[in-house]
Amino acid sequence: MKQHRVSLKDLADQLGVSIATVSRALRGSHEVGEEMRAKVKALAKQLNYRPNPFAQSLRKEAPRVIGVVVPNLVTHYFAAVLDGIEEYALQQGYSVFSSNSHENHEREKQAIDNFISMHVEGIIACLAQDTVDYAHFKEIHEMGIPLVFFARTCLPELFSQVVANGDIAAQEATQHLIDNGCRRIAFIGGPNHLDMVKRRKHGYLEALRENRIPIERELVACGKIDFDVARNATLALLDSPNPPDAILAFNDIVTYAAFDAIKSRGLNIPDDVAIIGFTDGDTAAFVTPKLSAIMDQAHVQGMKACELLMKNINGDHKIYKEVIPMILKIRDSSVKHSAQ
Repeated sequence: MKQHRVSLKDLADQLGVSIATVSRALRGSHEVGEEMRAKVKALAKQLNYRPNPFAQSLRKEAPRVIGVVVPNLVTHYFAAVLDGIEEYALQQGYSVFSSNSHENHEREKQAIDNFISMHVEGIIACLAQDTVDYAHFKEIHEMGIPLVFFARTCLPELFSQVVANGDIAAQEATQHLIDNGCRRIAFIGGPNHLDMVKRRKHGYLEALRENRIPIERELVACGKIDFDVARNATLALLDSPNPPDAILAFNDIVTYAAFDAIKSRGLNIPDDVAIIGFTDGDTAAFVTPKLSAIMDQAHVQGMKACELLMKNINGDHKIYKEVIPMILKIRDSSVKHSAQ
């Protein structure tokens, strides 16, 4: 059986202190009392703790490395953000290590722990959809490790963030659908606790209010960000007694799930059901009909997130909030022929 390598976290858990305290104690920092330093060193010897040799080489040879945690690396959006981060990091002489949380809180925490052990100079992160406990990020703040959030964020009082103007973009997209004669517009989103979902849903609801269109709860389906979940939610809406005549979809996965569901029912897009999705992938222009899209400018978001991280690494501790405007690209899927 593979032996478990004792980590800083293991020592911290046993002693009931933070990883930061253990790390400082092992370095002999004056910030930790003599008694605690002795306790930490004694436990480290007892458990045969060995510093990560990779981390040691990082400190000695000083390559500049940052870590990036994304929820789903295979989607176009996160791949494009990572591309922007890598481009900016390279310009600054940094390498990028990325980790995929697979939308899982525990894997996100593990990724953060790994980056701490590797002594990266800073971290860029986007929350997994089931993350509601932010203790691991608070610990990052206590350790003084620079961190910037993008897209799905938390703890705005502690960390800089880069987000899109999803509320305004959703409002514009919903208004476009209304202008094309749609009156029963559904919103298919993700978990309600995510700030990104809240922003986009808010814009959708504001457009309905401004046009005095009644808000119907049954037309709002917010659940797990998953292709099958979103497809089933769309099918349930389409099969209801009063189905929607348009759909605003939260992201790439939800958009193509809804698109597939509409097609599977033999309905015409856009005349039976119009659709606009939050996606800036090239495939939006290659499906039939061509998909109207709210484009994230994901590459720009990645560049900006890395820029803010570099500011933090270089001693600027101001907390920034950068809002990157989205672009509404109207194609065939949202323009009803009856409205032309």
